[in-house]
Amino acid sequence: MNVLVSCANGSGTSLMMMKSVQKAFKRLGIAITKIEHTSIAEGKSTAKQYDIVFTPTNFLNMFDDAKASGITVIGVKNVLNDKEIEQHIREETDLVK
Repeated sequence: MNVLVSCANGSGTSLMMMKSVQKAFKRLGIAITKIEHTSIAEGKSTAKQYDIVFTPTNFLNMFDDAKASGITVIGVKNVLNDKEIEQHIREETDLVK
């Protein structure tokens, strides 16, 4: 599973969200092959190289092209809340059986 975490500048918030995503995936027992955090600008251009993209909800529409290509894009309200991220994984993907 290749995961991209993307926010405005690709530094603080995306790093914190990446840690939350890692916690959620670990709790669900889903292996991550590669995980990276980046800015929205870079994320938009590289999103198609990943299986799943996490971004704050206010940037969700920036990834419409990736969604159209079949990439799972998940918007997160509270980027520090790994339980919210876990819930999105359960409800918006087929990763949890």
